[in-house]
Amino acid sequence: MPISTLDARTALIVVDLQAGSVGVDMAPHPVADVVARAAALAEAFRARGLPVILVNVAAAPGVRSDHNPAGAPFEMPEQALPLVPELGAADTVITKRTPGAFTGTGLERYLRDQGVTQVVVTGVATSDGVAATVQQAFELGFHVSTPIDAMSDPHRERHEYSVTHHFPQRAETGSTEDLIKVLADSTR
Repeated sequence: MPISTLDARTALIVVDLQAGSVGVDMAPHPVADVVARAAALAEAFRARGLPVILVNVAAAPGVRSDHNPAGAPFEMPEQALPLVPELGAADTVITKRTPGAFTGTGLERYLRDQGVTQVVVTGVATSDGVAATVQQAFELGFHVSTPIDAMSDPHRERHEYSVTHHFPQRAETGSTEDLIKVLADSTR
């Protein structure tokens, strides 16, 4: 469904578009397209004086899972941390150590202090950092919108599952074009 409305204080959250993720093959949208669409969204938000939050991931917690049976923590190498320059300057940069952008980062406090009631979440990977951030925003009571052509995943089937099953229960979904049109209409 198309995105129907945006609150007066909506923030853009761009997840993990950083040096360590832009070289990874993604589907269904190439990373270059995701970066271009996220940059267009950031420009539209900045033009309207709305917050733009750029998020990078620096680590993963050391907990046991099927993919990490020893529970070894993971630290991103320093060269993987810089955000892509196409996104421009952010109102704030959040460095996270878990998949979701809210856990242990101060993001919720920042958004509340800015009077934000809705977030638009974009970035990579759809089924990981983006999905975790959408879930956390939903649980915290923010309205959530997801431009599904401004995100992608190393696993096409995980992207498709997220955008067809998970996100419609937690957010309004649509395209970058839909979102920019609604943003323009809501600020006239």
